[in-house]
Amino acid sequence: MVFFKKALVAATCVTSALAVDVAVQSSGGNVTGKFGHSYGYGFLHEDINNSGDGGIYAELIQNRAFQFSKEYNVSTDHYWPINNAALNIKFLNEPLSKALPASMHVAAGNGSGEVGFKNDGYWGMDVQVQTYTGSFWVKGAYNGSFTATLASNLTGDVFGSIEVPSQSVADVWTEHTFELVPNMAASNSNNTFAITFDSAVASALDFNLISLFPPTYKNRKNGLRVDIAQALADMNPHFLRFPGGNMLEGLTNDTRWDWKNTLGPLKERPGFQGVWNYQQTNGLGIMEYLEWAEDMDLQIVLGVWAGLALDGNFTLQEDLPPFIEDALAEIEFISGPANSTWGARRAALGHPEPFELNYVEVGNEDWLSGYPGGWDSYRAYRFPMFYNAIKKAYPHIQIIASSSTSDPADEGATTGPNPKEGIILPEDVLGDYHPYREPNELVEEFDRFDNDIGHIIGEVAATHVNGATPPRWNGSLYKYPWWIGAVGEAVSLIGYERNSDRIPGTFYAPVLKNNNRFQWPITLIQFDADPKRTTKAVTWYCWSLFAHHPISHTLPTTSSNSSYGPLYWGAGKDEARNGALVWKGAVYNTTNGDNVPVSVHFEGVAPGTLANLTLLTNSVGDPYMYNDPFTGINIVHTNTTLVAAGSDGAFKFSLPSLSVAVLDTDPAGLSSGNVIG
Repeated sequence: MVFFKKALVAATCVTSALAVDVAVQSSGGNVTGKFGHSYGYGFLHEDINNSGDGGIYAELIQNRAFQFSKEYNVSTDHYWPINNAALNIKFLNEPLSKALPASMHVAAGNGSGEVGFKNDGYWGMDVQVQTYTGSFWVKGAYNGSFTATLASNLTGDVFGSIEVPSQSVADVWTEHTFELVPNMAASNSNNTFAITFDSAVASALDFNLISLFPPTYKNRKNGLRVDIAQALADMNPHFLRFPGGNMLEGLTNDTRWDWKNTLGPLKERPGFQGVWNYQQTNGLGIMEYLEWAEDMDLQIVLGVWAGLALDGNFTLQEDLPPFIEDALAEIEFISGPANSTWGARRAALGHPEPFELNYVEVGNEDWLSGYPGGWDSYRAYRFPMFYNAIKKAYPHIQIIASSSTSDPADEGATTGPNPKEGIILPEDVLGDYHPYREPNELVEEFDRFDNDIGHIIGEVAATHVNGATPPRWNGSLYKYPWWIGAVGEAVSLIGYERNSDRIPGTFYAPVLKNNNRFQWPITLIQFDADPKRTTKAVTWYCWSLFAHHPISHTLPTTSSNSSYGPLYWGAGKDEARNGALVWKGAVYNTTNGDNVPVSVHFEGVAPGTLANLTLLTNSVGDPYMYNDPFTGINIVHTNTTLVAAGSDGAFKFSLPSLSVAVLDTDPAGLSSGNVIG
């Protein structure tokens, strides 16, 4: 069947020179919002690719609190001695906190004068003339001053420093805070942060929780990195799904991501044994996620741990109730009143008003073929027990199962909330579909949800070039999102939005990649320590275009071709924007590069009506090209023109090979300039 579909896609490409006349009715179609809110685009976030620590979480110091776990040993990694100081890890009888038992002992060694340490950050630090907020904890008698410095790691040039009077005394941990404003900016990000003290006054001191923040998004304390957060906000997203993916499950049942460990002061957060080859700090905790959603006006999709770990171990039925209670407590923390047990805890952290929570997903990918016992237990008791408890306590919440009705790309796997596979879902439950695909496969699945139950598209991306499989996961992910993949994604996005009565939202995943350490190369945004290299991938532009032209409900269409391909489209109107009429299209033609003449006729539109036509194309032609963070080359060409409806009320234009377009009649958004039509 798959081979037949691929042949069909190739056949449709041959017809790319044929005109396509699309008639859009003025009523009918699918009304969005059945599951609480209008259809929207968003993203899943999990700390993969150092996308949290070293990414959107703005902390500049790597290994700031010497956290460790069974999988990742404690160390002084990323610290370097100054003036021959000796740096060693100590487990003191009286640590900074139970959560942070290890600290760094800094002794003069064979040095003299000013001694200390420097930290090279997450592969560098950006230094600008702005206010950096810092802090560190010290134990040991010292009647002097510390010097905090930002300097070049190449030349030693000092960009800024500040004297921090010591409050340090013997046998007590004391916190030192400061604000550092460099007097000049660095030309690159190969910089370090240092703390020194006078060894003639104190020969050795113990340090912990060494922190430095630049200005953050919306000025949040312990907040988000401005350039990365702004790049996400610029997409006009609607949803944030967290904590994402494998991070939710944890490597083992006893090393899962525990939301309670992420609450309160940083010195009370023990860190998390991450699942992507590095220890996580818990600095980006549940409150930070919630504030992220609040600051970008995002609907939250909360994933609750459901008793399955990545090693395949699952929780027995008799042992599950405490974890269900934990999920209910988490929901109460987010959305409960300030006089509830966990709502009061949230209020004490500075947010007395409940956060809005309408979506909760039980588990993550419990259907994977590597977890047969996990899938059986999910169907038999884990999902039903969570569902019953959450629905009883919070009847308004839309519950999501962690599987889809089918996944044709994962042949042989037992997938989906399907009655023949032993799980029957209540009608009010959504499934969750995760298509990581070749572009051709995404196009083939254009009608995947035309006749299916409700789902979210909880993770989706074009990850493999056409013909790269099988096997699928053999290191064949492409190095960056590339243009033909972006167009394939656009086709699938149109297909999902056509079914917005049963699909409330679509989520890109994963979202961020630090180019210095990553496990998954295909992301919306790539970055490193230098904000000048923060790069919106080609796919970002397609998602952003669609997200900036929302549709409150779809409208039925007919066409002269009576079939889709190489042009795929959907249409609708948006009541929130004065009933704006919107048509979204993508031309996916891999064998014939001819332009596609298009005519779009919205029923009832008068001749002369104006609409914006925004067109995305590849400026270099090669379908496998991408936006490169190291060269700064952006291959996406964006062009917006005014189109006037002709005497028959139709908007007429032509779309190039491998292009993405939106036609929108919103009067408030119409551009000025030459009119075509």
